[in-house]
Amino acid sequence: MTASLDELKQALIQTLETRGVLGQVKAKVRAEIFAALDDEKVQRPNLPRENALINELIREYLEYNGYYHTLSVLLPETGHPEERQFGRNFMASELRIREDESSRALPLIYGLVRAEAARIEESPPGDEFADSARDVDVEHLRPMIIRAND
Repeated sequence: MTASLDELKQALIQTLETRGVLGQVKAKVRAEIFAALDDEKVQRPNLPRENALINELIREYLEYNGYYHTLSVLLPETGHPEERQFGRNFMASELRIREDESSRALPLIYGLVRAEAARIEESPPGDEFADSARDVDVEHLRPMIIRAND
């Protein structure tokens, strides 16, 4: 029995997806496309401070979770510099995040989510946003380590 070209193509795609390689290849291709389109001769406008802070929060989150391919697309697409713009202590201070020993092990964005969840829980009844947000279960936001062999 001879496999058709379409069957071979589907089998290859399935194998690459199963191994987790296809997503990595797609992300790398996207990053290379953005890098090729990014003309270094053209000066980009400065990022507003808020955008730079948000990008740094996202960078910290992506690095923590090992999403390096996504980060390789984010930086050139947004025009954010490769080097860090702000230190963690500065960002925590700017965002008024109080840290303790356990929170320092997580990206700052987790602290923002937890602080907002606590604020919602403390809101008085009748606050329409808080009432609808109370139904969201934030406990599942705790980071988990997932291994391919588990």
